[in-house]
Amino acid sequence: MTRILSRISLAFVAVLVVAGCGTASSPSAVGTQGSAAQAPREVTVFAASSLTESFTEMATVFEHDNPGTKIVFNFGSSSQLRTQLENGAQADVFASADQKQMDLAAQANVIAGKSQVFANNSLVVVVPSTNPAGIAGPADLAKPGVKLVLAGPEVPAGAYARRAITAMSQSSRFGADFEKNALSNVVSQEDNVKRVLAKVQMGEADAGFVYVSDAKGAEGVKAIPVPSEFQETAQYPIALVKEGHQPDVAAAFVRYVLGDQGQAILAKHGFVARR
Repeated sequence: MTRILSRISLAFVAVLVVAGCGTASSPSAVGTQGSAAQAPREVTVFAASSLTESFTEMATVFEHDNPGTKIVFNFGSSSQLRTQLENGAQADVFASADQKQMDLAAQANVIAGKSQVFANNSLVVVVPSTNPAGIAGPADLAKPGVKLVLAGPEVPAGAYARRAITAMSQSSRFGADFEKNALSNVVSQEDNVKRVLAKVQMGEADAGFVYVSDAKGAEGVKAIPVPSEFQETAQYPIALVKEGHQPDVAAAFVRYVLGDQGQAILAKHGFVARR
């Protein structure tokens, strides 16, 4: 009888050990397996609309490399996103198309720590592929009857474009009336740069200022360079947002954007590596 009881006890211990091993999960899938599986760790990223294609691709790779994570985006103009954050919108990461909007967000105490520039961009003029207005260069934007579309002045792309127009007007190559005449041709002011591109693609405008990254691969348009001496480099900063729900995963995503893989994806989409 003693031997039988001893064998039963050993068998019971063995069952407990096997059961314990069966409930363990791999470190890369914590919270995603088992009967008490948790929802994916969602990271909400507020990002400038010009980052749509590059950040969407990054998210696919990041989620694959980090099982159990989910990147949720809110794309829009940096000024609108910053206002949403200041009004209490929940986010983990903010990626802006200019430093001004990031600085304003920091002044409003919604940014955690310092921002870091992760990419650079520049402006081009896009025209429909058929180019009905016959625009050969930026100087033609001041011709009578040209329908020009810009992003609004509070939107980084719109602010960059207006400063470029002002700089061109101060050059003898364009003439003092260039700014007045070009701005008088503005038929629409859009709330983000993607809408500027769409207006030109749909033939509702003869020309528009967008970023190089927006024009790259865009259908139905061709890009006309804006001389570098008349425009400033568009710098894109990124930062964590205070009160974010997933600070550790959000920090990992920021590191990914700044790292070699993220930088390669940005370059593929027309951005210039951070300096």
